[in-house]
Amino acid sequence: MLFTKEILITGKVQGVFFRKYACEAADAVGVTGFVKNLPDQSVYILATGTNEQLQEFINWCWQGSPRSKVENVEVKEMELKHFNLFQVER
Repeated sequence: MLFTKEILITGKVQGVFFRKYACEAADAVGVTGFVKNLPDQSVYILATGTNEQLQEFINWCWQGSPRSKVENVEVKEMELKHFNLFQVER
């Protein structure tokens, strides 16, 4: 069964290749959706996958890219959305 989660990551998550690494992490666990930077310096992700895939991806979000410093990861359940892949939105 598939689920969609809205994920908001705050901390030092822009200018540290967070979106690039998020794409790699999503692909590795089979999650689809998108990631984008927000004007307030946070990162927004909409991700679809199984509960197990999403939990593994959310765990990665807490780690982030090598140069990021994640302060918080806020997760909300959303209405199911289907995506073909995981990509960076600009």
